[in-house]
Amino acid sequence: MKIKCVIIDDEDLAIEVIKEHLKNFDHIEIAGTFTNPLKAYRLIEQEKIDVVFLDINMPQLSGFAFIENLSYKPSIVITTAYREYAVKSFELNVLDYLVKPIPFNRFLKTINKVYQQVYLSTASSDFGIQQEPHIFLKVGKKIVKVNLNDILYIESLKDYIKVITTIGDYVVHKSLTAISEELPQSNFLRVHRSYTISINKVKSVEGNLVEIASRKIPIGRNYVKITRERILNTNDDSEN
Repeated sequence: MKIKCVIIDDEDLAIEVIKEHLKNFDHIEIAGTFTNPLKAYRLIEQEKIDVVFLDINMPQLSGFAFIENLSYKPSIVITTAYREYAVKSFELNVLDYLVKPIPFNRFLKTINKVYQQVYLSTASSDFGIQQEPHIFLKVGKKIVKVNLNDILYIESLKDYIKVITTIGDYVVHKSLTAISEELPQSNFLRVHRSYTISINKVKSVEGNLVEIASRKIPIGRNYVKITRERILNTNDDSEN
């Protein structure tokens, strides 16, 4: 089953930018595009849309008024040229806030948030039956789908990261902090300023080292307590 989305913006060019970005993701279907938000209500109610890409400043109705008048609440991604509305947007529980012009790398982060929200939420468990949980990575010029269960750990390489999986490695121009925020916290844990690991791939813990596959990964001093709590189920604050 695909994720259904709607794009609402009073500028045709802005709609086209999002449509071009979405062409990279086969699992997302554009159910409709609207320059007049009033015309989008019926479709969203009838089709049970999963995600709405929504501008704020529109002559017929503001994006905020649009959200407040929805009876059915899909995930909302704000797309605007103005940064000053971010706080109010998140008070309305929007999924993400994109500032125009929207670069593809930033849009990719949003898509991974959309995926976590729609596919992995208990309210949308039917999606999880259709395909394995995954994340999208921009590797060179390709957009690669990587199953979360295949990820062993992720290593920081200055301005890049290396995603080590059971089927191969991927070098991505992204920070470890950014990728860690896109992964489900229930399955992944940052254990060092240079490493984030898959918790269920841990084979052993010895001192301040975590073993995954044949690699011994260090546990940073600032991460010892949370690592022990998550992996060993202990609140022991002592140091080795």
